[in-house]
Amino acid sequence: MADSIDSSKYKLAQAMKECMKTTTVENITVKQVVETCGVSRQTFYRNFIDKYDLINWYFDRLLEESFNEMGSGETLRDGLIKKFKYIRQERVFFQAAFKVDEQNNLKEHDFIMIFEFYCRLIREKTGNLPDKKTRKLLEMYCQSSIYMTVQWVLKGMKESEEELAELMIEAMPAHLEKKFKEMNIL
Repeated sequence: MADSIDSSKYKLAQAMKECMKTTTVENITVKQVVETCGVSRQTFYRNFIDKYDLINWYFDRLLEESFNEMGSGETLRDGLIKKFKYIRQERVFFQAAFKVDEQNNLKEHDFIMIFEFYCRLIREKTGNLPDKKTRKLLEMYCQSSIYMTVQWVLKGMKESEEELAELMIEAMPAHLEKKFKEMNIL
């Protein structure tokens, strides 16, 4: 059953990506998505709350793929490069999704996912939850990282994935840099 649900979700995500090639996210309808992939509206709503939920679900899959090795030996730089390569491969999706500022948008979702990822990584590597100062610095760092990623996508991805990863690492607050070095991921 889980494979069937994931299969439907991926079909819907592919249909959404197809719709994004010709229509802005704001103007894409659930009807358009289900007609593109040949499933019922009921199937859509059994899997997603709305089109933004679908976009966020698909982004989660991309994020999982790009960071799934981190924490088991891969460095932050490697994880960032992998993430930016996925974003470049899926640029039509991200160019459309990052233009949306409505509720439940990808930028907000990206922040939550990345912030939680770093907090979980710190907990797994150190055995402790991040302290208040670290959480605040992570919050600022994640927000600025998302801003730069969005700018990179919307302005034509002029820097390479490696250059963008280096910029993200150089922009890291010293406190986080020290913590990540202690955790052997930087």
